[in-house]
Amino acid sequence: MSDIIKLLPDSVANQIAAGEVVQRPASVVKELIENAVDSGATEVKLIVKDAGKTLIQVIDNGCGMSPTDARLSFERHATSKISCANDLFQIRSKGFRGEALASIAAVAHVELKTKRHTDEVGSHLAIEGSKIILQEPVSCANGSTFSVKNIFFNIPARRNFLKSDKVEWKNILDEFERVALTHPETAFELHHNDDVIFKLPISNLKERILNIFGKNYNHKLAPIQEETSIIKIKGYIGKPEFAKKTRGEQFFFVNNRFIKSVYLNHAVVNAYYDLIEKNHHPSYFIYLDIDPSKIDVNIHPTKTEIKFEDEKAIYAILSSASRQAIGKNNLSPIIDFEKEVSFDVLPAREGQEIKHPKVNINKDYNPFNAEKKAASFHRTASDVFDESTLDFQNDFEQKTLTFESEINETEQGTAQETIGKNLFQIHNRYIVSQLKSGVIIVDQRSAHKRILYEKLLKRFNNGHTVSQQLLFPISIDLNPSDFALLEDVWEKIRNLGFDIELFGKNTIVVNAMPYEIESSNVEKIFQDVLEQLKHSANDLITHLNEKMAKLTANYSAISRNKPLSNEEMEHLISQLFSCENPYYTPNGKPTLKTFSLDDLNEIFD
Repeated sequence: MSDIIKLLPDSVANQIAAGEVVQRPASVVKELIENAVDSGATEVKLIVKDAGKTLIQVIDNGCGMSPTDARLSFERHATSKISCANDLFQIRSKGFRGEALASIAAVAHVELKTKRHTDEVGSHLAIEGSKIILQEPVSCANGSTFSVKNIFFNIPARRNFLKSDKVEWKNILDEFERVALTHPETAFELHHNDDVIFKLPISNLKERILNIFGKNYNHKLAPIQEETSIIKIKGYIGKPEFAKKTRGEQFFFVNNRFIKSVYLNHAVVNAYYDLIEKNHHPSYFIYLDIDPSKIDVNIHPTKTEIKFEDEKAIYAILSSASRQAIGKNNLSPIIDFEKEVSFDVLPAREGQEIKHPKVNINKDYNPFNAEKKAASFHRTASDVFDESTLDFQNDFEQKTLTFESEINETEQGTAQETIGKNLFQIHNRYIVSQLKSGVIIVDQRSAHKRILYEKLLKRFNNGHTVSQQLLFPISIDLNPSDFALLEDVWEKIRNLGFDIELFGKNTIVVNAMPYEIESSNVEKIFQDVLEQLKHSANDLITHLNEKMAKLTANYSAISRNKPLSNEEMEHLISQLFSCENPYYTPNGKPTLKTFSLDDLNEIFD
C-alpha cells in the first residue's frame, strides 16, 4: 500500500491560509491599511472600486521597502515584527503573523511599488496567484502602493459567495473606520468609484470621531479616563439620552487594536443601569492600554478577539471608570420625577413659629356633576388628534362594542358591553370605564399607537400617502456608512410620503413627511431606520411599510401624561375598538385590561 500523506504545494497552502485571512474584500483593506500604519505613514489613501471586487489600492508615505524585502514580504511567515516566540507577548504593532500578503497574493492580482526614503529608485513587483511575474526597478514616490485587483479570480466558488456591493462596501467602511479611529495622528483618505468618501486630517481623538460620525456627536459624548497599574483607559461614552434601540457605535480598542468583547461590553452597559430604557444601547469609544505581556492577541485569525490575564480586575476597573464618567459629567438624573415632593418639608427650627396652612373649600363643588367636571378640562380635542380623528358620533353613549374572542370571557364577563359611559382618566395615563361585569382600563398611549399603526399601514399599502409640506426643511447629517445604507431604501421611503433629497455629500433634506409625524421626531425615525438597516436590512426592506408604520406610530402617539377631555377619551375608545386588533400595540404589548367583579371580589375578600 502506497503512502498517502504528502506535502501541499505552496500555492495550495497559501490558498488555504487565504481562507482564514482573506474572507472578503474588507479583509484585504484591513491588512493593507494596518501595514501602512505599521510602516510609520502619516498619510494613507485607500481607493476602492466596485466594493473592492475590481480594485483595492492603498497608498502610503511610510518607510518603504528594499527590493529584497519587497519580494520576501510575499512569502508565508515573512514578517519584520517578530523574530522569536517571546516577541508574540510584546506586540504593539497590528500585523505580525506574516501571512497577510502571501494570502492576498494567492487569490488576486497584486502589484506593489515601493521605495525607501534613502533610495533613488524603488521596486515594482507583479504577482498573480502566488506567482511573481514581474520584478524591476521603478521611479516612484517614497512609501508603498499596493494594488489588489480581481479578488478570488482563481477561486470562482469563493467569488460567488461574496455579498452584494452594498454589503461588501459597508464591511470595507467598517474596517476603514476602525483603523482611522485608532490613529488620529495619521491623515486618511477613502475614495470609492471616483467619489471622495472621507478626507480625514491629522487631529485629536474627539475631532477624529466627529469627522467620521458627524459633528452632531459633539454634544452626545462625555470623556472617560482612568489610570491604574493594571490598565489605562481613555475615550468617550455616549450620554444616556442618546442610547439607541439597537447596538450603535460601540468600539473597544486594546493597544490601538479593535476588539470585540461581550464581557467588557457588559462592564460598560451595566454602568447605565436605570439611566437608559430597556433594550437600548449606549455608544462608546473606549481605548485600553495594557502591558502586551498580559494579553494574548493571537487566538483568532482576524485578531479581533483577545485573552486577558486578569480579566476580572479589568472588568471592575472599566465598570468603575464608566460610572465615574457618568457621575462627573452629570449624565445621571438628579431629580426623581416620580417622587411626591410636596412631603419634603424640613423640620422646624427651635423657636420657629409654626403656622397652620389655610385650606379654602368650595362647599358647592360636586365631583359627580358631569357638566362641571367637563368644564374643568381646559384642553381641547384638537390638542391631541388631527381633523380626521374628530368625527365624533352624537350617539356615542349608546354605542355598544363587541369584544372578540381574544378577550377571555372570564375577564370580560359577557360578550357584549357598553363602553363610553362614565369615562374618567387616572394619572393622565389610563382611561377607566365601568362594565356591567367589572371594569376596563385602557392605556391611552398604547391605544393610540394601535390606532395610528393600522391607519398608516392601510394608507402605505394602498399608496394613498398624505404629506405635509414643512415650512422649514429639516437637514440630517449622516456619516458615509449610514448614507450608503439609506440608499437601499431611498425610493421606498419617498413613496411613503417623505419628500427627501440629497444636499451635499452625506446630508439629506426632508421637505415633507406624513402629516402624523411631528417635525421634532423626523431625525429619530431616520436614525431608527438606519439602526435596523445595520442589523436586519433584509427584514426592514421586505417589511418596510409595516416597520415605518410602527416607527411613526411609536413616535407620534399621545404621551402618557396627557390630560384628555371626555370627548377625547370617548373618541379614542371608539377608534380603538374599530381596529382589526384593538387589544395589542404593534409591538405586542396590551392596550387594555379588564377586571371582572369576581377578580375584584377576590382581591378584597
